Amino acid sequence: MRIGLKLVLVSAFLLPIAPAQASEKTWATASDVGAYGLTAVALGLPLIKGDMQGAFQAAGSVAAASLITTGLKETFPELRPDGSDRKSFPSGHTSMAFSSASSLFNRHGQSVGLPALAVATFVGIARVNADKHHWYDVVVGAGIGAGAGFFITNKPNAKVAMIPWGDTKGGGISMAMRF
Repeated sequence: MRIGLKLVLVSAFLLPIAPAQASEKTWATASDVGAYGLTAVALGLPLIKGDMQGAFQAAGSVAAASLITTGLKETFPELRPDGSDRKSFPSGHTSMAFSSASSLFNRHGQSVGLPALAVATFVGIARVNADKHHWYDVVVGAGIGAGAGFFITNKPNAKVAMIPWGDTKGGGISMAMRF
């Protein structure tokens, strides 16, 4: 009975601020907070715990996702749904959010990772509702981010590490293995 009452109270409280009433600007702001907040957590949580390798891997994951996303935006200049520019494909906010969430999942487990992935999913939905991206921009951005996060960020004490690198002539990924 108590759970049902709480659900009714929460539903009644949230009813006046239904997502359908939110403006495109509100959705854009919410997606900014989600994407940049997740990135701050992905970088800050390992630092707070003294896990420099985790912070470095999270930074590498976000950087790799951002580089891939930027390259695709330049290669495939697609008009945004709101017509503001031709940088719709893929979603940078979504790739950043999913790379951060995936890093948190790998490094800190499900208790941190699943809520982070839920926030990343919200960021993608918010980008579509803000009229900044098509649904497929967000799906590709999520794939890029999740791939970068899960590929580059290792579980603590893993025996294999993947580290992205780059210079003025190119880039790649270095792999190290502990025996």
